[in-house]
Amino acid sequence: MATTYNDIQTKAQAMFGQISAWRQHFHKWPELSFQEVETSRFIAEALEKIPGMHVESGVGYPTAILGTISSGSGPVIAIRADMDALPIQEANACHYRSEHEGVMHACGHDAHSAIGLGVASLIGNLFQNGELEGTVKFLFQPAEEKADEHGSTGAPYMIRKGVLNDVDRVLALHMSPEDQVGSVKVHDGYSMANVDVFEATVRGSGGHGAYPHLGEDPIWMLGPVLQALHGIVARRVSPLDSAVVSVGSIQSGSAGNVIPSEVHVKGTMRSYHPDVRELLHKELDKAFSLVRSLDGDYQLAIKPEDPALYNDQDVNRMIRETFKDLYPDFELLDRPFGLGGEDFAHMTQIVPGAMFFLGCAVGDEQSRDLHTPHFDIDENVLPIGVSILAENVRRFLAEKK
Repeated sequence: MATTYNDIQTKAQAMFGQISAWRQHFHKWPELSFQEVETSRFIAEALEKIPGMHVESGVGYPTAILGTISSGSGPVIAIRADMDALPIQEANACHYRSEHEGVMHACGHDAHSAIGLGVASLIGNLFQNGELEGTVKFLFQPAEEKADEHGSTGAPYMIRKGVLNDVDRVLALHMSPEDQVGSVKVHDGYSMANVDVFEATVRGSGGHGAYPHLGEDPIWMLGPVLQALHGIVARRVSPLDSAVVSVGSIQSGSAGNVIPSEVHVKGTMRSYHPDVRELLHKELDKAFSLVRSLDGDYQLAIKPEDPALYNDQDVNRMIRETFKDLYPDFELLDRPFGLGGEDFAHMTQIVPGAMFFLGCAVGDEQSRDLHTPHFDIDENVLPIGVSILAENVRRFLAEKK
């Protein structure tokens, strides 16, 4: 008898104990971007226990894992799960709190990896029973959170290795602690931001604090620059477009009576649409160029990081239908995910794909936002994530065979 979506949901729920154990293991032993050595080994060993699963380590990067299960022909779908943690000291007192000082799973990647293993196990069982035709790839990706010295996060390394060359569709999910369990965010088109970081140096001549008229003061010059920077979104970008320019670091000087010769500024720009991204770059340069009218000079470097996440409408159609069939009483939230960045966007530039956000709020008095020391999830979200992804895989392979 063929497996139905109700069977998928039942099987995922029956795996709750195992998925929770995986998630708590990852949470207890977090590893930073590009350092996911033990996490990678654990995932590879778990995948190798699934009959028919071919496991490759070091796919594009030493800690990247690719699990592939296939009937030999048919459509190809990929599931991506990120593995890395953040440099945050955990403040939770749970029994699975981080054992690594100053490192914490504060963005839900522990849940993403556990759900990825759950989907692999469930889908592996369907292949073993001869119920699926096609290929499913499980991409366990390092370094979503931080780029390396070459400016690359984990996704581009795996892409350059060719993991998406034959893929027809790619899916991912993300935890959403601001939303309750029983809700899902799905959005077509641009849904998370382009991420660009900038560094600038404003130069003057410096001088004695008692004689400012004898030199050029770069701190004074920075005043109109900051006004112009914070006015870019308010007066240069259409109110209908999403964008933000933020300055996060200003450093200069070493003594109270010395006017420095340089001021160093660091910040970030976020946008959805490519034309807005280009506009921000131009306006940022124009803002810093104001110092030249004040007898100063500047040097500006803009480093692009992640592109905007583009969610394919057809991929989302199946996600929405699956969610409504599996959980008809749950809440579907159709809105963008915000101006945060997500390197899964590199993958959806290559093949049609989509990411959805799952509500996971613990529901207590504590604020548990992403990237904070108190981040945690209601683990009842785990089988929900497994069900939605596994059923999307089943439907896609059945629809395209």
